[in-house]
Formats: sequence, structure tokens, C-alpha cells
Amino acid sequence: MRRAVCPGSYDPVTNGHLDIVERAAGLFDEVHVAVLYNTSKHRLFSVEERMEMLREETARWPNVRIDSWPGLLVDYCKEHDIKAIVKGLRAVSDFDYELQMAQMNQRLSGVDTLFMPTNPLYSFLASSLVKEVAAYGGDVSPLVPPKVDRRLRARFAERAAQRD
Repeated sequence: MRRAVCPGSYDPVTNGHLDIVERAAGLFDEVHVAVLYNTSKHRLFSVEERMEMLREETARWPNVRIDSWPGLLVDYCKEHDIKAIVKGLRAVSDFDYELQMAQMNQRLSGVDTLFMPTNPLYSFLASSLVKEVAAYGGDVSPLVPPKVDRRLRARFAERAAQRD
């Protein structure tokens, strides 16, 4: 069985993320979407909430599995017999960073990274930008699935109510 993993923070999941997952699901027998822990970033949604959003949005692809992992991605790959990491690239700046990670992962474990160019519709899209726009009441509905949009609006409304 050909397995791949699409790792990320997915805080929140965007239409760009889903485009990469869908395309990977068409290439591999099984795709794991791994929500990775990153203690250096401040998260809007918990790991469990992000996994729930991903489960809702990827349910239409029967070969996609949602999981989380607190350690090195290469250890996740070893544990699940995964030979490929799939990463979406939006711009050259993504490539510089992702290439170093890909080389380190390959050196540590032999797992290869496959770079998939992002659909031009989503080349500017980043979860951090979505959160920033949503925090100020901007419309992010074209950038995220409808259920994610509702969760974003609710989370920022909760935060606003706590400040008042």
C-alpha cells in the first residue's frame, strides 16, 4: 500500500490545504493528514478542534485518515509505514524552507518529500492571514469551508465577549 502524509498545523484548515489533500488522495492508496504540535506558535484552535474540522472536511475521501503527532514527523512516518511526505508550495519562499526540512527528514529516516505546487487560486493563502482577517471581522468565507468559517466567527466572537 502506498501511503503518504500531509503534515501541518491546520489552524484553521483552508481551501488550499484541502486542495493538496484531495490531490494527494488521488495519487496514494492512503493519505494521513497529521496535525503537528508546534509549541512555538499560538494556536486559535486546539489539536482536537483542528482534527474535528479536518474529519468533517475530508470525509468525502475514503482513503484519508486524520491524526495528530507531538514529535518528529519522521517518527510518525516510521510508525505508520509512510514513505512519502506531501507538501504544498505557494511560492519560492516556501521552497527555501521546505527544501531544508525535506533534506533533514530524508537524512534522518529515508522518507522522501514530494512538493506539490499550490493551485493558483490559493497561492496567497495562509492560515495566519485567514486568522488575521477574520480577527478584524473580514470575510474569509471564500478561503475556508463554510463550517470552518462559522467556527472562526464564533471563536473571535467568544474572544471579543471575554474582553468586554
